[in-house]
Amino acid sequence: MKIAIIRLSALGDIVHTSIIIQFIKRHFKDAKISWFVDEKFSSIVHLLDGVEVIALPLKDKKFTKSFKIIKEFSGNFDLIIDFQGLIKSALVARVLGNNIAGFDKSSIKEPLASIFYKSKFKIDYNENIIRRNLALAGFALGFEFSDDDIIQKSTCFISDIEPKSSKTILIAPFASEPSKCYDKFNEVINLLKDYEINIISANAKEYDLASKIAYNTHAKVLSPMSLAKVVDFMQSVGLVIGNDSGITHLAWAQNRASITLFGNRPSSRNSFTTSINHTIDTGKKIDARNIDKSDYCINEISPSSIANLAKNILNPELLNG
Repeated sequence: MKIAIIRLSALGDIVHTSIIIQFIKRHFKDAKISWFVDEKFSSIVHLLDGVEVIALPLKDKKFTKSFKIIKEFSGNFDLIIDFQGLIKSALVARVLGNNIAGFDKSSIKEPLASIFYKSKFKIDYNENIIRRNLALAGFALGFEFSDDDIIQKSTCFISDIEPKSSKTILIAPFASEPSKCYDKFNEVINLLKDYEINIISANAKEYDLASKIAYNTHAKVLSPMSLAKVVDFMQSVGLVIGNDSGITHLAWAQNRASITLFGNRPSSRNSFTTSINHTIDTGKKIDARNIDKSDYCINEISPSSIANLAKNILNPELLNG
């Protein structure tokens, strides 16, 4: 069976979708999977085992180059699954073929996209994003899953580095929008003086901002690194603390401990809680369809609540002492 996966962006959403690869392979061992993705995020998809990556230059606003690439694959697939639910992702799917599965009009951000789907799956828009992705895959391919399957999953991305236990902390202080960024990481760091702490950055601008966070603390700012290097680095990190962002969600994907901070986004939807993956939010009831990007309530989270949870994760014996 030849299957096309449509998830064009962004990093966090791609990470949340990555789990479906191992479930497809579990039920269809001979499946050939191709993933269509914005070339900006293609490097992370290349770290999925046994997946053909088709990178689309979506910055070309005329979409001429992208259309030519997509057209080359038209008619090649037995099944196309659009996990994104946007008009642009549905159009990509439609160029590829007719047998398209996607969310129904009440279950996606852009309801018009559903008119392109042959098979339509209904699920609450506010349901956890990982459950949503697996439910759609199961609907399209005829398999079932449970939360235990998610908890017991294998790591999602390939790394040549063997995982090891550690009490090193990685801080991921950046996100796609300012209102998702916590502004008291320096205080958190100072409350965790007994731990080695690294701050991650993706480019020169983030490196400068990370240096400001690290100022007058014991934290080290890491030089910008590729996503492949980030995945490798996480293998020796004991805990990742960060905003609702792709880097923090990578910890969940790789079965590494994490604390994800939420303000104006629903934590129950955007992160899957396990015994090692935790969230801290402000207690607000957030509707995923009505996000207030001017709400910086994430900064109401106390640094001590983050630091105390971090200590409990890294030193579980303290809970029993």
